[in-house]
Amino acid sequence: MKLINIGFGSLISAHRLVAVVSPESAPIKRMTQEARERGILIDATYGRKTKAVLIMDNDHVVLSALSTEAIAGRLEGGEPDSGEEE
Repeated sequence: MKLINIGFGSLISAHRLVAVVSPESAPIKRMTQEARERGILIDATYGRKTKAVLIMDNDHVVLSALSTEAIAGRLEGGEPDSGEEE
């Protein structure tokens, strides 16, 4: 099982990840709010600004303070971006 660091020591299973999207659009904001109401939202931002929304195959929605590009780089097996704050 491959685990991806999504910031601040939080890890997710790469095999369960469906999409990594920006939190800026209205449909993603709606999806995040609906997940919060249903109790399937996982906030892994540790109080920081949400920069990426991760959609999992079990309908869970995970919020991350890392950018979508940083998470994509980690998915591809690259080193964590030195410019991202952890």
